[in-house]
Amino acid sequence: MSAEKSSLHTRNLHRDPYDFDQLISCVPELKHYVFVNAYQTVTINFSIPQAVKLLNKALLLHFYQIKGWDIPDTNLCPPIPGRADYVHYIADLLAEHPDKIPAGNSVKGLDIGTGANLVYPLICHRSYGWTMLGTDINQDSLKNAQHILDQNPDLCSVIQLESQPDTDHVFVNIIKPDDKFTFTMCNPPFHDSEESAMKGNIRKTKNLNKSKKSKPLLNFSGQQSELWCEGGELAFITKMINESTLFSSQVLWFTCLVSKKDNLNKLMNLLKKVKSTEMKTIDMAQGQKVSRILAWTFIPQKERKNWTV
Repeated sequence: MSAEKSSLHTRNLHRDPYDFDQLISCVPELKHYVFVNAYQTVTINFSIPQAVKLLNKALLLHFYQIKGWDIPDTNLCPPIPGRADYVHYIADLLAEHPDKIPAGNSVKGLDIGTGANLVYPLICHRSYGWTMLGTDINQDSLKNAQHILDQNPDLCSVIQLESQPDTDHVFVNIIKPDDKFTFTMCNPPFHDSEESAMKGNIRKTKNLNKSKKSKPLLNFSGQQSELWCEGGELAFITKMINESTLFSSQVLWFTCLVSKKDNLNKLMNLLKKVKSTEMKTIDMAQGQKVSRILAWTFIPQKERKNWTV
């Protein structure tokens, strides 16, 4: 087992090497992109967008019974194993209070920026039976996410979609006065400009190709709202924390991915300033890449065990 795979969460279904025969049986087109590399490992070229998309389609069908998954070429193609890790660490966070992972539709999650791929709600429900609300500011992304749901009718009653009409807000307009959520989750825009996003994609693709001579392909694509926002990750999460105070009694745990370690101290200081009851950081590692989940709550510990939505 590779270091990258073994560093995944123990409940992650993707810890073992990919069984490409199995995956090709799910999505036959994938066979055109599978090859044996110099280390005698069966793999795909992760710098080719179509290869990554077909791999995702096969993983979602085989492991999560998601039919007809697809995204436009212009949208972000997420790595399924890393996305699943976030879900499992949220499950661990929720399990601290009743001492077991709460499953079923009484757990309600909110995915901020669900994108065209809808991956977090899909994995959340298939893994733990949770009810999910996915939001986004991009109408085309939501339209594609709805198309995925339409291919899987059993999910239409447990995964809902809602448009965020105002780019200046995160939870405002989404969380209504009578709503209660067990958790929120978000993979925020990382970059602070389109130029920064482009440079990051080129650098990442060069690393995947392992060759400086090859011309980089922008395999990670992505709409502007998926990749960058003014002020980057720090500004987005700062806005999220400030808005979370408005809904402090309606959400058990707010969570968000933090890619830049340097941002953590500023965010933790802000959480102290807004008087969160508890905050924690959870490390997630996938090979050389380490990211963190920042989690915070305003609910006193003695009230968390009896939390219901």
